[in-house]
Amino acid sequence: MSTAPSDSAQPVLRLSGITKRFGALVANDAIDLTLERGEVVALLGENGAGKTTLMNILFGHYVADEGSVTAFGQPIAPGDPRAALDAGIGMVHQHFTLADNMTVLENIALGTQSAWSWRFDRRGARARIAELARDFGLAVDPDKPVSALAVGERQRVEILKALYREARILILDEPTAVLTPGETEALFRTLKLLVAKGLSIIFISHKLNEVMAVSDRVVVLRGGKVAGERVTDETTRQELAALMVGREIVLPQAEPRAPGPVLLELTGVSTNGEGTQLDDVSLELRAGVITGLAGVSGNGQGAIADLLSGMIAPSGGTMVVAGERITEWSPRDALARGIARIPEDRHAVGSIADMSVMENVISERYRDPQFSRRGLVDWHAARAFAEKLVRDYEVKCPSPDARIRLLSGGNMQKLILGRALDPQPVVILANQPTRGLDIGAVSYVHERLIEARDRGAAVLLISEDLDEVLRLSDRVHVISKGRLTPAFARGERSLAQLGELMAGHGMENAA
Repeated sequence: MSTAPSDSAQPVLRLSGITKRFGALVANDAIDLTLERGEVVALLGENGAGKTTLMNILFGHYVADEGSVTAFGQPIAPGDPRAALDAGIGMVHQHFTLADNMTVLENIALGTQSAWSWRFDRRGARARIAELARDFGLAVDPDKPVSALAVGERQRVEILKALYREARILILDEPTAVLTPGETEALFRTLKLLVAKGLSIIFISHKLNEVMAVSDRVVVLRGGKVAGERVTDETTRQELAALMVGREIVLPQAEPRAPGPVLLELTGVSTNGEGTQLDDVSLELRAGVITGLAGVSGNGQGAIADLLSGMIAPSGGTMVVAGERITEWSPRDALARGIARIPEDRHAVGSIADMSVMENVISERYRDPQFSRRGLVDWHAARAFAEKLVRDYEVKCPSPDARIRLLSGGNMQKLILGRALDPQPVVILANQPTRGLDIGAVSYVHERLIEARDRGAAVLLISEDLDEVLRLSDRVHVISKGRLTPAFARGERSLAQLGELMAGHGMENAA
């Protein structure tokens, strides 16, 4: 990707012998990494491989036990994010670092000038944000409070915030997770222009096709160590995947099968509330069928997820579950009817960080007879269930008593998956089930969803990863601005056609 040769033998960034321990766990073990001017280095690795720890050391959130960091030949003071910013390093974090009570514009400008000072150049900031938004295809409303933004919109603000500071080294952690194919292509074109002007980039992604498309060099971490380093043009996706997990990975395919009866049906459903709401939506979820829902974040997926999980009820239209028209609807009603959910945000919604693994796995069912005796929680049964999920779903977990926040993203997602699938549900709401997961964990989640489908469950797969939707889904809908296209059979529409529909083009003619 790089077209601008380095004008110096000195790397713009050098991490030397970085070691970081958390008790007995060695998260980073003597890691060396360099970045040249005008170069894109992709950083790959399984969840828990040490990528995030390494980047947090680089950006000053953690202090390494051993090793050093230099940028443009000058050492960066450890444990000081301001020193990293002053050195020209910008970072888009995997988990958002935005102030909910401030607007998009204020968040982006925060730290560059006082957002409340009478000297704050609001007009100049607005113009700069609009320019960056156009360049990257990341539409945002600068006056909207962050608290009102969907997950995808928040990630766009994080990207814009880093670019606004005119960083010379840019760390991008899963930057395309919420973009349409067209927006991703626009982002890559912009990255090429920035690299040609001398910007250097560390690109963290679990999407191997993106790594192959955007990077010059790939560094793979496994178990806290560098497992390998490859020039991108001299390697393959298969080799990189094997380096990541230590074995060959083949993503499962959902083979076609005959659909069963309708288990959940929406007819002309509309909803009211905050964010993008549903507008005359009709949807069938059938037994033994994975129904994919593709769309850019913030276009009504949240309303569908809230509706199916009982968080909201229809304001218009009809909802039928297992042949029964719904008149009263709550999360407890949804669970009682066998609707399981894998929520979009495993940290904010799917788990309670400071509760134990055992407490989290029974959090939705603690009143069930399995876990309750005379109104009290049966902790012996809860522990046995947690141990079963840890064992059956291959969760790397020190103990059922461990705080769930200590688990890696992949292990946390496996636990949430197990909680949803055991016992066997009738309908499964899988909302972004593999977001932020490495290819090994993605393969595992896909296998379990296909197994559930083959047992006769109806699965609704909500994903912004079109490759995932097309690989797993028997039928596909596209959602845009709260409206739903009719279902397409797998392979009936191309990736480009779905991308156009996701962007809102041609929705009126989608039938």
